[in-house]
Amino acid sequence: PRVCVVGSGPAGFYTAQHILKHHGGALVDIYEKLPIPFGLVRFGVAPDHPEVKNVINTFTQTARSERCAYHGNVTVGRDVTVPELQQAYHAVVLSYGAEDNRVLGIPGENLPGVYSARAFVGWYNGLPENRDLKPDLSSETALILGHGNVALDIARILLSPLQLLRKTDITDSSLAALACSKVKRVWLVGRRGPLQVAFTIKELREMINLPGARAVLDPADFTGLENAVKDAPRPRKRLTELMIRTALEKPVEVQAGAAAPRAWGLKFQRSPQEVLPSADGRRARGIRMALTRLEGSGDSAKAIPTGDVEELECGLVLSSIGYRSLPLDPAVPFDSQRGVIPNSSGRVEGVPGLYCSGWVKRGPTGVIITTMNDSFDTAQSVLEDLQGGVLDISPSREGFGVVESILRSRGVRPVSFSDWEKIDAAEVARGKAAGKPREKIVDPAEMLQIIGH
Repeated sequence: PRVCVVGSGPAGFYTAQHILKHHGGALVDIYEKLPIPFGLVRFGVAPDHPEVKNVINTFTQTARSERCAYHGNVTVGRDVTVPELQQAYHAVVLSYGAEDNRVLGIPGENLPGVYSARAFVGWYNGLPENRDLKPDLSSETALILGHGNVALDIARILLSPLQLLRKTDITDSSLAALACSKVKRVWLVGRRGPLQVAFTIKELREMINLPGARAVLDPADFTGLENAVKDAPRPRKRLTELMIRTALEKPVEVQAGAAAPRAWGLKFQRSPQEVLPSADGRRARGIRMALTRLEGSGDSAKAIPTGDVEELECGLVLSSIGYRSLPLDPAVPFDSQRGVIPNSSGRVEGVPGLYCSGWVKRGPTGVIITTMNDSFDTAQSVLEDLQGGVLDISPSREGFGVVESILRSRGVRPVSFSDWEKIDAAEVARGKAAGKPREKIVDPAEMLQIIGH
């Protein structure tokens, strides 16, 4: 059987890995829009978390298998359609993730100085489409809307001492911009309370221990919570206890004459109403927030505006309220409310032979391990359908042979995995010269030039 996987992030690679491992004859082709593979492992994981990127080694082994092929620089839905792929393969798995962000839907969110977390993370991680972002870091106060791990990542990158970042694979241009940054204070704001934060204890602890930055948590926000979390699941209990301990710690005395330390803090039960423009209307100068009260408890608690509002001065606003998947091809059903492809265990509803895995299957939540389990689940559905005869493999399918001629006729030149390895070697060599693990190339044209395309 010939199987095609669209998207080369964790969902795509884990799906391919599972099929190859459990079916000795399957051939898997992976298609990717960019010349370079690995999706959010490369473009989402923070530069100072290199250990999380170790999964790239596993993905590389998968890509080097003689039954697997990687075809980068191919945009499915534009260069080749999903129906064309279905003609060429016995099964097609869509694992292309979430390439958009949720919008706030409030006045002023398009003012200069307001950025989506997705674009900001893409900028410091070298995602080609965000390479020209040039975020304005000239304000002392930044405000991040959201209480997830991505919000903490951004706060940490904004406040990290430069010598820590210099040793990472953060891009050269963002390092230069951060070196001139005036940001000293970062507020992380959420609509709900301390019991609903979505970040994990590891990330919170890392932020609390960040050198040169102090945590500002208001003890009043945590009144009575020790009792409320007594019966909560252990991770939630430990996370809340860490916030309470941090809130109650006495601030360290700052020596006279020492530079004002950087600071960060959590604000709860505030919902953004409007980004306020500067006097000339040219940029963001602050944000107006509705104070909320919670109805219900635990993860299902809802934030209801109380009628009171509060304004906070800040020249940099980052919206970290989630990613969003987009429809890929008119031939594929898509639930635009939920931003997912309607499916059951990865089988796309109403389209036999078409599957999905990862964020486009279940929504943009969870860490790499969540995506791994989810992708194995989809791969299992493909394997069951092959074994049970649901997928008819008697007609031979040409796979990439057919697709290659379609692409050639449309002037598209795919990039192979060995091409990527040349780009990889160039990045590592540039990094070595700068004392970094790699210096990412951010311009696709330059990537193609390196491999002589």
